[in-house]
Amino acid sequence: MRIATWNVNSVGARLPRLLDWLQTREPDVVALQETKTNEAGFPTAEVAELGYEVMHVGDGRWNGVAVLSRVGLEPVSRQLPGMEEPRYAAADCGGLRTVSVYVPNGRSVDDPHYAYKLEWFAQLRATLDEQDPAQPLVIMGDFNVARTDADVWDIAKFSGSTHVTPPEREALESLIDWGLVDVTARPGKNDRPFTYWDYRAGMFHKDLGMRIDYVLLSPSVTVQDAYVDREARKGTGPSDHAPVVVDLTLPSAP
Repeated sequence: MRIATWNVNSVGARLPRLLDWLQTREPDVVALQETKTNEAGFPTAEVAELGYEVMHVGDGRWNGVAVLSRVGLEPVSRQLPGMEEPRYAAADCGGLRTVSVYVPNGRSVDDPHYAYKLEWFAQLRATLDEQDPAQPLVIMGDFNVARTDADVWDIAKFSGSTHVTPPEREALESLIDWGLVDVTARPGKNDRPFTYWDYRAGMFHKDLGMRIDYVLLSPSVTVQDAYVDREARKGTGPSDHAPVVVDLTLPSAP
């Protein structure tokens, strides 16, 4: 099975690129974030022509998440308990519980949105207590946290800002410590596997980026390959994020 996560930064603006990418990379399950559209505006018909079922949650503003699957899709949850914004979608896809998340940005450490971000993480962690670590599970998406100093192009540039503060990193680690494996950092395809580059000042071409998009898998799943698809960040009109692609094998049924 091939899975992927991609913050598309507006599915409407990126639709031709998304459809081409789906045809080229042929992922079986895809988590999308920042769709920036409501239910009626999501291109369900266009995606369905490529063989994908769709679960989308969005209100037409700056958030919105989706799960696309060509191996079956059974919706599980359209909302993170206690949180109202459309930033969470969970579905069963071909034997893999798939959760697409778009963690709040946090804005600045003195902004109420930062406390909201930590609360959102806590609610996400609470959902894991209802899961069985032995069952195939993936939580993937834009977490808006750089896990380590090596996951930003220059940690000195981020002094006092969000995305690198200890509480945010601890919140991310709490998910991993539950029993998930961070597979986005596997070596072999990218020396610095950043997933986000600001549009300004040629940041992508200088490789001045951040790793804030993750694929967190339960250990019952075997990873065959994992890489950041930097090609999708090139060209005219890209998202400021690149997809993370993972090839995996699910455990055999007993």
